[in-house]
Amino acid sequence: MKRLLIPVLILGLAACSSQPIQRKDGTSSARSFSVANLAKGDIDTVTEISQQQAIASLKLLTEKLYRRNPTEWRKGNCTGPEQATSELFEPLDHWHLSPKQSLDWKGSIFNTFREDYDGDRVKSLMEGLLTMTMASYDNKVELYLLDSLDPQKLYNTARNFEVVAWKLSNAKNAKGEPVLLTNAVDSNGVANLSFEREFGKIIATQDTIARVIEDKTNRSIRSGVFNAASFILLPI
Repeated sequence: MKRLLIPVLILGLAACSSQPIQRKDGTSSARSFSVANLAKGDIDTVTEISQQQAIASLKLLTEKLYRRNPTEWRKGNCTGPEQATSELFEPLDHWHLSPKQSLDWKGSIFNTFREDYDGDRVKSLMEGLLTMTMASYDNKVELYLLDSLDPQKLYNTARNFEVVAWKLSNAKNAKGEPVLLTNAVDSNGVANLSFEREFGKIIATQDTIARVIEDKTNRSIRSGVFNAASFILLPI
């Protein structure tokens, strides 16, 4: 029993001694120690953090899209972009039980850009991207030593995000107007590219963790040349 308790105490003390990152908005990156962490490897922890970063970027993109396109959140009788965003990501609290796992994420994304679609385009897009992202992590929010992700799925999501980011910036309706407003240019001609930067973060995160998992599992990623303009999404 003593032999088992010593490493647990050492790990607990190590967790307490590390200094968490304090962000400008007051939030902290600290992760509380749990006995369940003993069943995780370093790669599992890194993967969980990568997933959390991707989801945080998706949330930010969702709220930004709702703010730029207020007619969309009003379609769902929400009180504002914050409520619309919160409701969209609410299933993450019980994702293992959520029927969202079986959502046709490709169809949901394609609906966003259909001329005859009269639903909430932001919800359709971001719900599809969220479901796709969770599928790339095998719909898990916690990973352990015996879990093994497919690096190809993670890699494919990064390519799909590239395709969607291009489509979002270029898609126009019959009147020649953007299907959804994203980046803007102010009166001084300075471009606000915050949407592209956030998509870039997700793409970099998914690409990086794909390479890490590839190295861990010795499963080679099949890469190729992809044309964003064709708007073809890779399977997950």
